[in-house]
Amino acid sequence: MCAIEAGKRHKKVLVIDKANKAGKKILISGGGRCNFTNLWIEPEAYLSNNPHFHKSALARYTQWDFIKLMDKHNLSWYEKTQGQLFCEQKSGAILQMLLDECAQVGVDFVFNASVTSLEFDTKYTLQTSQGGYQTNTLVVATGGASIPKMGATDFGLQVAKQFNINTIDFTPALVPLTFHINDINRYLKGLSGLSLEVVVECNGQSFRDFILITHKGISGPAILQISLFWCPGNKLSINLLPDINATDWLITQQQMRGKTTLKTVLSTHFPKRFAQRLANVLLPNSLENKPLSQINKSELSLFGHALNNWQLYPNATEGLRVAEVCLGGVDTNELSSKIMQVKKQPSLYFIGETVDVTGQLGGYNFQWAWSSGWVAGQVV
Repeated sequence: MCAIEAGKRHKKVLVIDKANKAGKKILISGGGRCNFTNLWIEPEAYLSNNPHFHKSALARYTQWDFIKLMDKHNLSWYEKTQGQLFCEQKSGAILQMLLDECAQVGVDFVFNASVTSLEFDTKYTLQTSQGGYQTNTLVVATGGASIPKMGATDFGLQVAKQFNINTIDFTPALVPLTFHINDINRYLKGLSGLSLEVVVECNGQSFRDFILITHKGISGPAILQISLFWCPGNKLSINLLPDINATDWLITQQQMRGKTTLKTVLSTHFPKRFAQRLANVLLPNSLENKPLSQINKSELSLFGHALNNWQLYPNATEGLRVAEVCLGGVDTNELSSKIMQVKKQPSLYFIGETVDVTGQLGGYNFQWAWSSGWVAGQVV
């Protein structure tokens, strides 16, 4: 985006890419369908140590501007859920659109080019595995460190530190959560692959969406979202029946189906093996196979509360290996929010995920990439 906009202003632009081709993370996004933005882009959907920094760029280049660009290239889209927009022609079409825009304004690319040294003395001098380059203006758009098998590193932070620019270390975000083996054996063993719609809450934040039980813990969109706010030692509260007061429902079932066992009643809302596990671990053993009529109301009430407020303690995340994005990046206090330029270093810019701005799941991080790249491209 930055290269396209600079090219429109007749600047001579070279994109140096360590990968062997452009846009690899675009290609894998959204399972290859590319969740390129969200209908409901709003500043509150982003995390940053400065909650106001990203407002300017997002307001100047909006989701509608990117949709207009897609219209120009005859690309169509659909909304999946919660404003998430996907490209009907898949992620390769989005990438080709951007490459076509670059070609139209004369942007050059060099691939398989790892930067081995970077110096500044009135100009920036870069040595790469494909040769040396000099430039008056340098834009760092190297993303975060998630999914290292695709070549992702903290290179952007290394550049910032070289110029004494404050940074916040990258940590995994939008990432599955894992549990101690004892908790896996107790709650989750044998349930891998089960998916449930729930409300997950942590540190005052909550999301309603699906969770997916895995061999290591819990994933799914609700967990990826809450991982933005979870810290080691924090508990998760999971409402397994978000539309139902579970205590009232159980007492009603007791009155109507007194001869039925609790796990049988639970199976009307949950997969059978999950219903059996809930009854097994959230109730005293003596009650698991009893008919509802033989369970007193106080015990049903406690169990109902547990269904609406199941408390679990993750022990870690699955890490950068599978994280969709990172928290952290170049400290926003070091940058101009209007043009993404470093305040104390001439003609140096940081854009996209390299900056300490992280969006929620659902196209927000792509929109930050488009918006921050666009605003920098107006001035570089």
